[in-house]
Amino acid sequence: MSLLEQLKDAQKDAMRAKEKLRLGAIRMVLAEIKQREIDNQITLDDAAITSVLVKLVKQRRDSYTQYMDAGREDLAAIEASEIEVLESFLPKPLTEDEVSALIDSAIAEVGAAGMQDMGKVMGIIKGKAEGCADMGKVSALIKQKLNA
Repeated sequence: MSLLEQLKDAQKDAMRAKEKLRLGAIRMVLAEIKQREIDNQITLDDAAITSVLVKLVKQRRDSYTQYMDAGREDLAAIEASEIEVLESFLPKPLTEDEVSALIDSAIAEVGAAGMQDMGKVMGIIKGKAEGCADMGKVSALIKQKLNA
């Protein structure tokens, strides 16, 4: 079952269960997917839908931080629950050991010798780890390994 079908089924389930917050988060994802499909005149595959989910989770995390800093715990709680709903559709996160092994294999594949090869290594890893790992942390680990 494709990710889009999973989202649509989850939307129906949320409607039946009258889960307003979950339904709102799923509708937001489906609207963003539809907008991208219309804007680019393409049909998104699972990888593209995953990148939409990653983007929306990142936006929710930023909003959560801003609401907490402003003392708006009520709005922060809504963002946190939306993050939880969105993350349920993302692939299982990679462990640190798996990320490290992925970086090592990408460095070997490219034959990276230093920081000038950072973009090549990131390009390989981004395709494999999108939605499964925090790309900021992955980038820091790559820099660490290339400088060593």
